Amino acid sequence: MNTWYKSGMPWVWMSAGSVGICIALVIGMLFLIATKGLVYFWPKKVIEAVYKQPGSEPVKIIGEIYDEEKVSVNKLEHIKNILPSTTQEIVRYRIKTGNREVQPDFKIVEAPFLSELTTPRDIVMLERREWGNAYGRIKEVLHNGSVVATGSEAWQEFSRRVEKQKVLFDQITEIEKDEISSINYYRDKNKFRFKKLELNGDKDQAKLDKIKKDQDELDIRFNAAIQKLSALQKQFNEDSFVFELAGGKTLTLPFSKVIGGYRPNEMGLIARIWFYIEKFFAFLSDVPREANTEGGVFPCIFGTVMMVFIMSILVTPLGIIAALYLREYAKQGPLTQLIRIAVNNLAGVPSIVYGVFGLGFFVYTVGGSIDTIFYPEVLPRPTFGSPGLLWSSITLAILTLPVVIVSTEEGLTRIPRAIREGSLALGATKAETLWRTVMPIASPAMMTGLILAVARAAGEVAPLMLVGVVKLAPDLPVDANFPFMHLERKFMHLGFHIYDVGFQSPNIEAARPIVYATAFLLVAIIIFLNLAAIMIRNRLREQYKFNEG
Repeated sequence: MNTWYKSGMPWVWMSAGSVGICIALVIGMLFLIATKGLVYFWPKKVIEAVYKQPGSEPVKIIGEIYDEEKVSVNKLEHIKNILPSTTQEIVRYRIKTGNREVQPDFKIVEAPFLSELTTPRDIVMLERREWGNAYGRIKEVLHNGSVVATGSEAWQEFSRRVEKQKVLFDQITEIEKDEISSINYYRDKNKFRFKKLELNGDKDQAKLDKIKKDQDELDIRFNAAIQKLSALQKQFNEDSFVFELAGGKTLTLPFSKVIGGYRPNEMGLIARIWFYIEKFFAFLSDVPREANTEGGVFPCIFGTVMMVFIMSILVTPLGIIAALYLREYAKQGPLTQLIRIAVNNLAGVPSIVYGVFGLGFFVYTVGGSIDTIFYPEVLPRPTFGSPGLLWSSITLAILTLPVVIVSTEEGLTRIPRAIREGSLALGATKAETLWRTVMPIASPAMMTGLILAVARAAGEVAPLMLVGVVKLAPDLPVDANFPFMHLERKFMHLGFHIYDVGFQSPNIEAARPIVYATAFLLVAIIIFLNLAAIMIRNRLREQYKFNEG
């Protein structure tokens, strides 16, 4: 036993066991997040029941059983004396009843007081643009206030008109976000051209006439787009329907406020799977709505991935150049050692400090100077002098720079001196030796630094809150307007979206599955980016395996 202990094997097994436990914990965490989040898109059965609390009138309930728990009777003093003395615990349900404009979104009920529990096939779950889901029955379909379908025909007519409304909504959105937005963009540009001539004292009549001509053409296009939009909106608001809630209360709702209607209780397995796929891809491709508690997260995905790419493009060459200088060119002495200590210490600085630095230096100083020099006609409205995608990417590049420097320098240190000397002996210059021999061999270490940088940057939230991320920015920083990529714009981020929905939402209980789904998506994106970098690193490592030996 003493010999086995001195051989170091206990420490090997302890390390292996610790790694195994960590991997199991990570897998368990991912499984928890996935099950809590991805189940959100599965269509649940909608129940209809009567709930009668002791000493109160019976109430009809329609909704989804959101979750359930077993509760000790001793904790329920108001019903303890009503239940049989042998009852130790009861089941309590949290039912999502929706219809937020007339009642709370959730209702907590005790199972012993539920009766007449059924799952009628004609119950409809409405997915709306405002006020969340609604549960009830379609009673009538109206066109300009006149009844066009009722009774059993109302559901078929409702389904047909919902599809029509989706087409109209897409057309309206295209005009608003593409055509009118593009026209307004160039109208603003034209006004700034005129203001710039005034600031420069340029009274060239030909230039003024050109600006006026362009403005007139844009106004004509704008008025035509507005007329087209008004016609579509009039058509969009013609249809409505009567919706019966639990208890017989009815609401007249316009189709313009409805995304879709579904009958979960009559869906078969294939229909449920198809519904799940549709909702999951809608989550990936739509914009948020209802204070980010509903809808999709596409702007968040786009903003996160673009920020990581820009950050990687900035931090990789800077980190590699700094490491090359420190290792290959700088004279090794106290000053170089002090710089290395400073780089290592920078890796431990809290990320919020980088955010404050980015806000003060990049946004207010650099961005403000750019506005003063290049965009005086736009002032006092800032262009680059406000938080945006560019400053967020640069701030995170500085935050992750120490990781890339340290990893690259360690890779350069492991390269045998004989390789450098052999290259120099064959007549290569020092620069050629570095470029053609040393850097290719050290490229796996460089990729390791990039992998660590991406893993940290993609999950950072605190600095981004100061230098570019906002709660809602449905317009992407990339569009069809020159210069096509607008790095000065604010953007959305998955990490901040999780924080906002989980802690700032007005309806946290309803938003909880969105938090889990978004967290799982963020982890999946980080894993995907890291796997792509790891594959590149492994190919480089295999390619230069002989050289490393």
